[in-house]
Amino acid sequence: MTNELQREAGATFSRLKVSAALERLHSLYPRMIDLKIDRLQRLLAALGSPEKHLPPAVHVAGTNGKGSVCAIARAVAEAADLRAHVFTSPHLVRFNERIRLAGQLATDDQLAEALDAIEAANKANEITVFEAITAAALWLFARVPADLCIIEVGLGGRMDATNVVYPAACAITSISLDHQDFLGNTLELIAGEKAGIIKPGIPVVTGYQPAEVLARIAAEAAQQNAPHLRRGLEWAVEPTPTGMVFNGLDLPRPALAGLHQVENAGIALAALRAAGFNIPPGAMALGLRAAEWPARLQRLHGPLAASLPQGSELWLDGAHNPGGAEILAQQLQDWATPTTVILGMKQSKDVAEFIRIIAPHAATLYAVAEPEQHLALPVEKIIEASGNRALPGPDIRAALAQINTPARVLICGSLYLAGEVLKLEQFTELSHNAS
Repeated sequence: MTNELQREAGATFSRLKVSAALERLHSLYPRMIDLKIDRLQRLLAALGSPEKHLPPAVHVAGTNGKGSVCAIARAVAEAADLRAHVFTSPHLVRFNERIRLAGQLATDDQLAEALDAIEAANKANEITVFEAITAAALWLFARVPADLCIIEVGLGGRMDATNVVYPAACAITSISLDHQDFLGNTLELIAGEKAGIIKPGIPVVTGYQPAEVLARIAAEAAQQNAPHLRRGLEWAVEPTPTGMVFNGLDLPRPALAGLHQVENAGIALAALRAAGFNIPPGAMALGLRAAEWPARLQRLHGPLAASLPQGSELWLDGAHNPGGAEILAQQLQDWATPTTVILGMKQSKDVAEFIRIIAPHAATLYAVAEPEQHLALPVEKIIEASGNRALPGPDIRAALAQINTPARVLICGSLYLAGEVLKLEQFTELSHNAS
C-alpha cells in the first residue's frame, strides 16, 4: 500500500470513529435538548476541569448574529497574529466545522481522540450530544496552546452547556423570538436567559436592542457588578459610504454581506477590546476584509448558480426566525430589484410569521424540502402557511430549474437547508469534474 493510500485509509478510519462515537453518544440521553448544566459539570470534573485551563475567552450569546460576531472576532484576532480557538454550532457540512484549534479546523484524529476521552470519563452516564461535544471542545482547547477562545452559545445562555466557561468578556447580539418552548414567549424572558452568561465583574457588550431587552440585560449586569458596554454610549459603530467608523477609527466594512454586519463587526471589536486584546487598526482592517461565515448572505458561484440563466445571482442565508426575516427583508429592500425567494424551514419554526415578513419583498416564492434536511417542514405546510402564494419547488434543484429568465435568487429559512445546499454544491461540482 502506498503512503497516499495509507493516509487515505487512516483518514477514513478516523472519520468513521468520530461518526461511531457520535452515534453512541446519541443513545445516552433520550432528548436532543435538555437545558441543564449539572451533567456537563460532572463530566468536566472527571476530565480534570479543562474549562478552568483555557486561554482568555469571549462568550457570545444572542438570537441572530452571534455566529457572525464569532467569525469576525476570529478573523480580526488572526489578522493580529493571535491564535484563536473557536467553538460554534451547528455545522453545515462537516462536524469538524464546530471546533477550530489555534486557527485550524479540528482534524478527524483530534476529534476521535477527544470523543474517546469523553466516553471514557463519562462512563455511559446520561449526557446530551451537545454537552458531550462541548466537553470535547473544551478538552481540546485546554490541550492545544492558543491566545484566546471564542465560544458561541448553543441555545439560550443561562443553562446552555457553554456557560461553564468563565470568560474575559461576554457579548450579546440581537435578540428576537425563537426557541420559545425553552426560553420563554416574550422578549424580556428570552433576554433574561441570554443575559445568564454575564459573570461577576466581567464586561458584557451589547448592540442595539429593544427597550425591554436592554433593560433586562442591564439589570443582570448591575446585579453581577459587570461593566455594561452599550452601542451608542460606551462604544460606537456607524456605516459610511465607503466603510464604517468604530470608536472614531475609519475601517472597511466586513466582507460579510449586509448592512447588519456593521453592528456585528462593532460588537466583535468591542468584545475583543473588553477581553483585553488591543488590536491595532491595521489588523482590524485586514480581519474585517478577511471575515467569512458560510450561509450568511453568501453568494454562491458554483454549479447551482451556473444552472440559472446567464446574468442571475444566487444567494444563501440561514435565517430561520422572525428576527432573521426582518434582516433579510431589509436586504431585499436594499437590493431594490425583484428577488425570487426559495424557502425551506424546520418543523418547529414560525413559518407563517417568517413568510409574512419576507413575502412582500419576494417577486416569486418557492417552497422546498431536501430529502436529507433535518426535520424539514413539508412543502405543502409551507404553501399552506403562505396562504397558497408559495409555489412547490419541491426541492432546490427543481425550484432553480423553474427559473427561466435572469434573476436574483435567495435561498433561506433554515441552517439545515443551507447545509444541504452547500452539500449539493460540493456533490454537483465533484460529479461535474468526474464526468
